[in-house]
Amino acid sequence: MPGLTLSRARLPLSRTRLGTVLAALGLLAAGITVQAAVTATSAHAATPHRILFDNAHAETAGNADWIVSTSQPDPLGQDSSPSAETDWTGALSSWGVALQKTGDYSLKTLPSGAGLSYGGSSTTDLSHFDTLVLPEPNTLFSTAEKTAIMNFVKNGGGLFMISDHTGADRNNDGEDAVEILNDLMTDNSVDSTDPFGFSIDSLSISSGYPAAVSDSGNPVLHGSFGTVTKSLIASGTTATLKPADNAGVKGLLYRSGYSGNTGAFFATSTFGSGRVAFWGDSSPVDDGTGQSGNTLYDGWNDTGATNAALALNATEWLSGASGSGDGGGTGGSSCTDAQLLGNTGFESGASTWTATSGVITNSSGQAPRSGSYYAWLGGNGTATTDTLAQSVAIPSGCSATLSFYLHIDTAETTTSTAYDTLKVQVLNSSGTVLGTPVTYSNLDAAPGYTQRSVNLGAYAGQTVTVKFTGTEGSRLQTSFVVDDTALNVT
Repeated sequence: MPGLTLSRARLPLSRTRLGTVLAALGLLAAGITVQAAVTATSAHAATPHRILFDNAHAETAGNADWIVSTSQPDPLGQDSSPSAETDWTGALSSWGVALQKTGDYSLKTLPSGAGLSYGGSSTTDLSHFDTLVLPEPNTLFSTAEKTAIMNFVKNGGGLFMISDHTGADRNNDGEDAVEILNDLMTDNSVDSTDPFGFSIDSLSISSGYPAAVSDSGNPVLHGSFGTVTKSLIASGTTATLKPADNAGVKGLLYRSGYSGNTGAFFATSTFGSGRVAFWGDSSPVDDGTGQSGNTLYDGWNDTGATNAALALNATEWLSGASGSGDGGGTGGSSCTDAQLLGNTGFESGASTWTATSGVITNSSGQAPRSGSYYAWLGGNGTATTDTLAQSVAIPSGCSATLSFYLHIDTAETTTSTAYDTLKVQVLNSSGTVLGTPVTYSNLDAAPGYTQRSVNLGAYAGQTVTVKFTGTEGSRLQTSFVVDDTALNVT
């Protein structure tokens, strides 16, 4: 139940026994259930699209100020309800505030001195995010960081790489963003054979307004934040595309006089289950405001370009929030809109699903989001693993989004260690794990249900098993409660 946490040392109860005890509590249990229902229906209670902006690689060196806020890791510490770009301090504050105001995004910053990780216990570990933004990094990523980034994308994360012109070495360490991002793609332990299908050019282009290609169905160019027509170069570079290495790569905006595989100023691609975007200049996301003493350039509001729409649409697409296309290989194919899962709310018991005994339940130990049944993984207070799975055929040419409502409560008191986890996994027909798009833990505990979304477009044309795997440690309980699932294709 939301708000109820049990220490196994004091109440070593199974889920079945816990339900009996709570029923005996009568009015107390009923009161907590009512509170859960109210929380679950609150406006903007769900913020499934979680963005991590990097500031651990000299993003504020020299005159650069590539941060959404000086409050880090949480920009809400500066202003919890920003309405204007100046409510947060940083050259990327317009970008951050625009996302925050929608109510659909949760933003964090990886502060200076930290390191990128994936699958660790830190609250800024990439496993807790949908998208990583690298806004003109100026120091090389470590070997471990490159492994973390590549595995994050491979398992379903979004990666937004923003470069600048060659020679923009703001901290004078001998490396600029062109070299650093190319190094990420060509010298990592996961896939160094041109994994995204493009390389960044060693160029310094002084000015220009790269134009968008004609593609009315592309969610980055025609997204919920507006239509993209042009961007801006104010000392930047481009990319060379290599579709033979990755068929998902696609140029969306090109330097004047260029097309096809050369001169791509903005490009998208896919890798594993994840998505990638590249932008050849940091000036378009610079809103001209930041920390005192920095010389900034207002490209965000440039009247000759549509930079804001491009940045926001791309963030939406990378985070899996966009409902159409993947920007890569499926955008031009036909697809019939459909919902593919059976018994989505578990009201038919274990029908259609394969689950550990007792996982699909109508126990009073937790509150369903709707109906009477739900899936309860964990909550045992012992070292156990619970699973919940369903096989589904995702048609070719479709974008696919898995959604579900998740409630997590825990008796763990740590604010830094993920002792208990829930993994969302995709398996092939042989049972091999193809990807783990997202992992939740006791650190994500919160009252009520939150809707979560996972992009499964990379598995179009395959029959796969969607599997929830809940694993508890051996001391304190964490309950992962799932209800009202869906796998929508479009």
